[in-house]
Amino acid sequence: MASPTLTLVTAVILFACTFIRSAVGFGDALLAMPLLGMVMSLKTASPVVAFVGFVISLMILLVDRKAVDFRSTWRLIAATIAGVPFGLWLLNYVPEQIVKWVLGLTLILYGVNSLFAPRYPHLCHERYAFPFGFAAGILAGAYNTNGPPIAIYGVLRRWSPEYFRATMQCYFLFSGIATIIGHGLVGLWTPLVWHLALWVMPGVGLGIYLGGKANRLIPQPMFSQIIFGLLIVVGGLFLI
Repeated sequence: MASPTLTLVTAVILFACTFIRSAVGFGDALLAMPLLGMVMSLKTASPVVAFVGFVISLMILLVDRKAVDFRSTWRLIAATIAGVPFGLWLLNYVPEQIVKWVLGLTLILYGVNSLFAPRYPHLCHERYAFPFGFAAGILAGAYNTNGPPIAIYGVLRRWSPEYFRATMQCYFLFSGIATIIGHGLVGLWTPLVWHLALWVMPGVGLGIYLGGKANRLIPQPMFSQIIFGLLIVVGGLFLI
């Protein structure tokens, strides 16, 4: 059973990461995993973060389901499924450090360029979801980091903060279900994991509520800048 200190630290970290996910639409797992990895094993952190991510997606969708771009979502999910095998190949046959450096530098350069030269393209049709979903599938299969390509797609589609947040959650809901099932099949749902996952729920609920309030206060131009800034942070995490 977890100590009170570990439970409290886990709850604080996941509250902060939930707030970011609820306000922006993604980024919680990319931030939570390195932080939780400092206080527990990754075999414990991963199923806790997966369960929290599923709860976040479900609760946001129950409230904002009318804001979901379903025509893009099914294309993104289908393309992601197609891209996963290529990610697994990448994981097995290409040196990990090379891939992480390429991904990190690409995200940083893209984010910096978009922040300082904001005339980025406007994607007007849902068919563009396929290449972005395929790229997300490759990253999901290789490193379980499928968020950045989907976030870039949402920005290029000029989704409003509300649409961006809701559509991202619909996409993550399906991938989260698959992840949770996988963790259960390999025996990662231990009593410690269940203890932490249940005790952090009040903070997660508060983070969803406050993040939702923040999401509705962010104007469109500032929202795009926040997304590009977060992509730079994610790119930096890949390099580190």
